[in-house]
Amino acid sequence: MKISFTIIIIIFSTLLSCNNKAKVSDLHKRQIQKMDTLKLGQDIYDPLFKKNPEFIAESFDYPVGKPNAKGYYNAQKFKENNHLGDDWNGSGGGNSDLGDPIYSVANGYVSFAEDIGGGWGNVIRIIHKYKGNYYESVYAHGNSIEVKKGDFVKKGAKIGTIGNANGVYWAHLHLEIRDDIFMDIGGGYAEDASGYLDPTEFINKN
Repeated sequence: MKISFTIIIIIFSTLLSCNNKAKVSDLHKRQIQKMDTLKLGQDIYDPLFKKNPEFIAESFDYPVGKPNAKGYYNAQKFKENNHLGDDWNGSGGGNSDLGDPIYSVANGYVSFAEDIGGGWGNVIRIIHKYKGNYYESVYAHGNSIEVKKGDFVKKGAKIGTIGNANGVYWAHLHLEIRDDIFMDIGGGYAEDASGYLDPTEFINKN
């Protein structure tokens, strides 16, 4: 029994060690990826913001209901059901907020503004340079888009209107904030939230 118990302890210790090494390796990969993303962001966007310094972000605000999301509530928060953003709904429910304004959460550069169909509908992506780092805000399910790729926008500028992805959902705004600005649009839900930030927490802190 002693031999068997010793063998079990050795196997368990080995598995634990391998698991810890894997976690460290994954963390190291994410750190390298984040550094690479920052460098790539600097290469691409630093020249644009150098020419247009008035669009460097100084603070962040809510994308709906001036002031402070008045008349809205966060119907599905970040990480709730593996959600990768916040879903802002009008307090009237249903399609009561259909066509309401969507505002840019901060000064920035519009890197994407298109209808991609499916469950996403009209999507706007904005790059923000803030305190030496780059962030991206993503606005989905829009009824309309009122900016185009290449535009610079100020915090609080109207960039589109709230939609329902052509009838797929009740009207609402799906908002994401990312610190990895080069990710694909994704699926809106995932267990791994690497590269995504809690939008409400980030806005409140900044």
